[in-house]
Amino acid sequence: MGLALVHSRARVGVAAPEVRVEVHLSGGLPSTQIVGLPEAAVRESRERVRAALLCAQFEFPARRITINLAPADLPKEGGRFDLPIALGILAASGQLDRDALAGLEFVGELALTGELRGVDGVLTAALAAQADGRRLVFPEANAREAVLAAHAAPQPARTLLQVCAALRGEQGWPPLASVEEETPRTPPGPDLAEVRGQPQARRALEIAAAGGHHLLFCGSPGSGKTLLAACLPGLLPPLDMDEALEVAAIASASAQGVDVARWRQRPFRRPHHTASAVALAGGGPTARPGEISLAHHGVLFLDELPEWSRHTLEVLREPLESGAISLSRAARHTEFPAAFQLVGAMNPCPCGWAGDASGRCRCTSDAITRYRARLSGPLLERIDLHVEVPRLPPSALRQDAPRGESAAEVRLRVAAARQRQHERAGMLNARLDATLTARDCVLSPADEQLLEKAIEQWQLSARSLHRILRVSRTIADLAGSANITREHLMEAIGYRGREG
Repeated sequence: MGLALVHSRARVGVAAPEVRVEVHLSGGLPSTQIVGLPEAAVRESRERVRAALLCAQFEFPARRITINLAPADLPKEGGRFDLPIALGILAASGQLDRDALAGLEFVGELALTGELRGVDGVLTAALAAQADGRRLVFPEANAREAVLAAHAAPQPARTLLQVCAALRGEQGWPPLASVEEETPRTPPGPDLAEVRGQPQARRALEIAAAGGHHLLFCGSPGSGKTLLAACLPGLLPPLDMDEALEVAAIASASAQGVDVARWRQRPFRRPHHTASAVALAGGGPTARPGEISLAHHGVLFLDELPEWSRHTLEVLREPLESGAISLSRAARHTEFPAAFQLVGAMNPCPCGWAGDASGRCRCTSDAITRYRARLSGPLLERIDLHVEVPRLPPSALRQDAPRGESAAEVRLRVAAARQRQHERAGMLNARLDATLTARDCVLSPADEQLLEKAIEQWQLSARSLHRILRVSRTIADLAGSANITREHLMEAIGYRGREG
């Protein structure tokens, strides 16, 4: 009788729970049985493992083999358990020393030739293995993302034979490359200086960047809404190490993988308006993160906002408040981080020219009302800044027209304002709860009366009141003011004009 234990990692959302691969060899008719809630791809691994062992000149035991993937109540999926299953069979049959497996974890899909194929979630698995005091052995195909966890000392391998040779001490593990040389120093996206005119929209971008506020642009076609939205990531400071690893772990768990060359840049996601609710929120058969999670610590840009399915847009409500999304299905519960900044863009009417000085709009008032009603009031009130983007005159687009400030200049003010917020509350103003808002966003009695009058006149909710206060606090931080003045409050109130 032979028994071996190999440590591995599953992927559940962006988490990497431990899986203990237990292999037991006993007498009886030759058979291989995998238990522990395996899905089809996991059950098929017995054939891949058999062929890989034989191609690598190992013996496949002609005995009764029972493979248990513990814990038994955790669904197992994909080919990531091929490598630990193969090593467990070798250790249980005496072809590999069991002690050599101590302190290591293994993930990887096996080709029939014994080569290792890449799997998703390697970065998260490497970090989780380090937390448990072990090192991860993974396919060389995942090396570009695994270098981000170089401090966890993960070990790449190209083939099953290479893994076995390293475990026997016949050769060393391949070195892991460094990622520092691949990290670009320039921010992503266009420079804010490329935007001509639009002083109010530029100001709103600066406020949004400083406080982490959500933003909605409304204007005629070609007025610059998309260009303005693309400038926002360039105004944000680069990700710190913890944030960058968190964003990279989400990308690793998705089908797209990690872009190592840009791993310290804030993500900018702009899905098409035909995307489904699952594509936006995440989920599906294998519980992958959606666009709102892929935009974590970055920007989610939704263009042509009224053209989106209303059902799809409504999934944004909870994440906009909580910074996370929780998906419950019959078989599992998965939570994804989703602390993103939303930037939306829309036209004022179906033809796009309502309110334009040219007078070319021919939409009826009922058509305009129906068009704008595609966006629910509860969703609109979660957006802090509502900004009109008018069409520019031709003279403003000339090459010799005055240019505005560059992103580098604005980024300095944004960084200073964010520093004040972190020193005061340990978070951005947009993330303040009701208690911290009452503490940090204090108004004078006269300004409180002004705000109450605006709330009554526009029939705004308590949520809108708190958001006005937080935007006022951000405007004051940009000005370097310890207190919110009437000027700051009036500007913040002006950004609620499109609500409802």
